[in-house]
Amino acid sequence: MAAPRPLPVRRSGVIMPASIQDLEALRALTALFKEQRNRETAPRTIFQRVLDILKKSSQAVELACRDPSQEEQLASSLQLITECFRCLRNACIECYVNQTSIRNLNAIGVAVDLILLFRELRVEQESLLTAFRCGLQFLGNIASRNEDSQSVVWLYAFPELFLSCLNHPDKKIVAYSSMILFTCLNSSRIKELEENLNIAINVIEAHQKHPESEWPFLIITDYFLKSPELVEAMYAKMSNPERITLLDIMVGKVMNEEPLAREEVPVFLSYAHLFASTFVDQCKVVLKLNSKQPGDDEEALVIIRLLDVLCEMTANSNLLGYLQVYPALLERGVDLLRVIHVSGLDSTSIFHSCGYIKAEGNVSNMVEGFKSHLVRLIGNMCYKNKDNQDKVNELDGIPLILDSCGPDDGNPFLTQWVVYAIRNLTEDNSRNQDLIAKMEEQGLADTSFLKKMSFKVEKRGDKLILKSTSDTAQP
Repeated sequence: MAAPRPLPVRRSGVIMPASIQDLEALRALTALFKEQRNRETAPRTIFQRVLDILKKSSQAVELACRDPSQEEQLASSLQLITECFRCLRNACIECYVNQTSIRNLNAIGVAVDLILLFRELRVEQESLLTAFRCGLQFLGNIASRNEDSQSVVWLYAFPELFLSCLNHPDKKIVAYSSMILFTCLNSSRIKELEENLNIAINVIEAHQKHPESEWPFLIITDYFLKSPELVEAMYAKMSNPERITLLDIMVGKVMNEEPLAREEVPVFLSYAHLFASTFVDQCKVVLKLNSKQPGDDEEALVIIRLLDVLCEMTANSNLLGYLQVYPALLERGVDLLRVIHVSGLDSTSIFHSCGYIKAEGNVSNMVEGFKSHLVRLIGNMCYKNKDNQDKVNELDGIPLILDSCGPDDGNPFLTQWVVYAIRNLTEDNSRNQDLIAKMEEQGLADTSFLKKMSFKVEKRGDKLILKSTSDTAQP
């Protein structure tokens, strides 16, 4: 390559390197671009020269992809490629002019093509990973706060680059490709993900494998959760571990101290429908844990997480009303509680009320709190809802709930949730109050336990009245 003409002295007093043919010149240029004033005064020609070196060096990568015997000759080319990417990456930092100049030279297309070639190489060199990472950082920086660059990156990178990088074994490559995806996403591009669900599911998997990385998490919370159509399509195609990861994030979102924004309510009502319908259809899968068959654990854990989500959703005033009238949800909750309760009488059952030896991977840990949460869900659904209060009575759910309140190391706070459920079942409901009062008279309800729940039974003439001695609980 012929030596380039010397560059003129800039008014800022910074003299750009006269030659960028070798590695040292590129490194010097990279260092210069760490300062904002140098980025702002860089001539467009300098980027053309960096791009020429990048293109020339990439030829060695193309050759190695065609002929694996050439892979040993890659070291010097990978060094140059890495430094070219570093130089362009630094030049784009908070500099719209440089982003535009570099984009107009088609550097984005060159970078994406080269990154895709990296995935075809079978060499295990740290220098290859470094070049790979720097290339992704460049794409992230050129797209940052620049909609035109985001459009071009999306044009070249979607979907192949994301399919290649989001499941890469190197966690930095996963993080940087997630950063690019987050930077480029908008409401219209989310629609494109519905036709490329593997990319969206790869993001879930990336969060599952690398929970410390913020980018996959931000993609899920800031984009995926705002698109119920995408989430519903993803959920149908996900593996059970991926569903569990998504449900864990959903629990955190609904539990957030900040209330749902007005525009979020319709979205989460869609999720309430999805999760309630899934729970109604599949909740008895959790009983397979008693069979101890291989593969049952993950499927059952999905149901356990669904119950967690429904408990939090029914504790949200914006979602409660919809779920209180959801067909068969209350009935499934009562029925499942009954089966779990009866199963727990068997000392060999995973649902047995005695404490288990806690150990990582012990299946008994999976159902810890499950019975408590069933009682909580029933209590939430009966909050200020006469129809549901009466329905639980008709299902013989009140004696069941009272009978559930025994010592149970596997269900912390079970007593508190029983107290809460009974309060909601009896509030302004004389029929349910009479039932419990009669159970107490017949010895079917423990008087001392009723006192612990702040209830007492009074006899007025021929009538027994259950009376609360404290204020009503809130869901």
